[in-house]
Parts: sequence; structure tokens; C-alpha cells
Amino acid sequence: MENILSVQNLDITFRTNAGKVHAIRGVDFDLPAGKTLALVGESGSGKSVTMKAVAGLLDDNATINSGKIFYRGDDKVVDLLTLSKRELRRTINGQHIAMIFQDPMTSLDPTMQIGAQITEAMFLHKKISASEAKSRAIELLKLVGINDAEKRIKNYPHQLSGGQRQRVVIAIALSCEPRILICDEPTTALDVTIQARILDLIQDLQARLGLSVIFITHDLGVVARVADFVKVMYAGKIVEAGTVDEIFFDPRHPYTWGLLSAMPDLETNDDRLYSIPGSPPNLLHEPQGDAFAARNQFAMKIDERVEPPMFQISETHFAATWLLHPDAPKVELPEQLRARLARARKAANLT
Repeated sequence: MENILSVQNLDITFRTNAGKVHAIRGVDFDLPAGKTLALVGESGSGKSVTMKAVAGLLDDNATINSGKIFYRGDDKVVDLLTLSKRELRRTINGQHIAMIFQDPMTSLDPTMQIGAQITEAMFLHKKISASEAKSRAIELLKLVGINDAEKRIKNYPHQLSGGQRQRVVIAIALSCEPRILICDEPTTALDVTIQARILDLIQDLQARLGLSVIFITHDLGVVARVADFVKVMYAGKIVEAGTVDEIFFDPRHPYTWGLLSAMPDLETNDDRLYSIPGSPPNLLHEPQGDAFAARNQFAMKIDERVEPPMFQISETHFAATWLLHPDAPKVELPEQLRARLARARKAANLT
């Protein structure tokens, strides 16, 4: 399976008043063409920073210490990190890689009609006439399910509902026919009913247009619904990777167990929702050993001293935990956790 995007050993720090924050600590992943990859983890795990590096949207206080980001274009493979921000804007962003952000109101200019916002990138990248751009904008609004598209192109963002605004943001992202669509929590600001419609829309567009999609989310219900492959991130690293079935049916990292257990369901008899104890580490001071050790009830002494490597479980399934070492004691999941995982799979319609 050919990879359209390949991130290798990506390492990023941010300069702050308090010191350097080592936000991304050696991230590797591949995105197969036409497939959906989900990056999962708590807030601050590094999901959005990784994707902003891919899109060339990192803040000025970021430093890329090492890594390569290979994009396979129509006729060649290019390392995106060798391009300047200007080159990325002119040759990659919009045309090849587009990004949808979680709050449509902050993604849209409140002073511009939505038609003008959809056509803006077309004029930059496609060099088409105003009439052609208008026709294309109307087509895109119809494609994303906006009724009365001919009238809606004259609307301002405040005249649309939240779901309509998110559909407009998707139309803008598709305006220059990208091959990769990055969705950064695209349904967070929407109610549950509209969330489902937007997810269905993105999947439908992917099938019709042949898009490769990256979802950034903390919602494992979304992951189960849309993803082919999953990368679980914690403290700037990928700690488990596999197909969606492997992550939901056979999770191996204690952090993944915690994320799955925290999925709310209607069948639990517990008095309160489960949450992973403790907080993520402060990456101003890089942790020694396994970054998850302080929150891991199954941690061993080695976790406090040595960072675990990625252990291979199958051809597609890997996890960075010392529990997978041949000499590690066999850990049986607590019955309560096993029941929660079973309910999580049921809620995700994976059983």
C-alpha cells in the first residue's frame, strides 16, 4: 500500500518564557493513500502540533530539531521540511494538503461573504476567472450539502448555523482539490446530531474524491466510526499504533486502556465516570523513563529509569510499554476495566 505521507523522527521544541518545551519527541507514522488515520490522545499530547508541522503552520517560537515529512505528489516525493513557509503556501497548502479546524467561527472571516472566502484560494492557485470561481463555489456548497447554494454564497458567517459554517469550512478546504485532508477536532463545537452528519459528509467526500484523511481527536467514538489506522499519542510520542480493530479489540498500552475506559456509556453501574489518574508530564522538564509511569498502576521499576521501545505485536500493531517485554510479569486486566472495554467496543459498534 503506497504511502502518500510519511513522517519520520519528527522532533519539535517551543521557546517560552519558562524555557524550552519539548513538545514532539520523535514521531513516526505513515498515511496510506485513500485511507483514514486517527491521531488520538489527551489535550497537550502533541496531535495538533504534529499536523501543524505537516501543514507548515507552526508558530514562530517553534524549532524543528530533526525529522523528515515526505509527501508523495503526482510526479515526485518532496520533504516538506525543506520548503520555506512561502513555498508551502504557494505550492502545497490548499492544492495538496488542506486543514479543517475545530471552531468554524474562528476559521471564517466575519467581514467576508462565504462565496468570496471559498474562491479566495482558487484565484491564488488555479488562476481561473471570476465566473468560473463562482460556479465552482456553488458546486462545492452543493457538494457539502448546503441548500440554496446560489443564495448562500452571498451570506456572511453569522447568518449560518454552526453545522452550515463547518460545511463551508470543508468547502473551502476542498476548493483547490487537495489530496490530503487534515481534520483537527472538526466536530467539537457542534451538537451530537450535527457531529454525526459532518462525519458522514467527510466519509462520503473521501469516497467520492479519493481523499486521504487525518483525524485529530480525543473522542474514541469518532475514531471507531471513521478510522482505518490509529496512532495513540502521549507526551509528544506515539505510544501505540495499529488498525482500528487492533486498538479497540486488543489494546496493549495502559494509556490506551485508560482512554477506552473513559468513554462514557449508558450501561455502567459506577457512580462516577472513569478518568485516568494524575496529569500528563510537564515537557519543560522531560521525564526520565516512561512518561506514563507516574499514572500507570502497572508500572515497574524499569519504567522509572528507561524509556520503553516500540514492541511489535503484529505486522501493523506496536506499543511502547515494558509490559510487552518477554520477561515482564503477565498483567491481567482488572474485571472493572475489562467490562468497561467491552462496553466501549459495544458503544463503538465494533462487536
